[in-house]
Amino acid sequence: MRIFQRLLATATAAGSAKPLRPAQMALLPPIPLYRRLLRAHRNKLPPQQRLLGDEYVKSEFRAHRNIDSPVQIIGFLTEWQLYAQHIEGDTWKGAKMEKDKIDKMSDQQIGQLYELMQAIRKQEFEENDPEHEPDK
Repeated sequence: MRIFQRLLATATAAGSAKPLRPAQMALLPPIPLYRRLLRAHRNKLPPQQRLLGDEYVKSEFRAHRNIDSPVQIIGFLTEWQLYAQHIEGDTWKGAKMEKDKIDKMSDQQIGQLYELMQAIRKQEFEENDPEHEPDK
């Protein structure tokens, strides 16, 4: 019984001078995270953005299917889980990427980001161009 009381006292940190740290978010396994991302796209994104987002998610999960490094796996799942939270909470609209994340990216990742930006701009241009006929 003493152990139980001590654990309770530690968990609440009552009387402690140290501030409590925010709880770490539990990482979802890859398949539930993948499903959550596609569901968030279905519920929160317009059709054209959903198509683009779904294709990107699918290709990234396929490309990282055989990764063995725990550090890469945790980083991959953490970033996609944060992305899912942003999409579900509508905080992604008008958000900018943090500079330190961009600095950590490889040249290939920067290239992918640039291609994504070009695809989005092309889509916006086609939607706003009065002479452009929609695809049938």
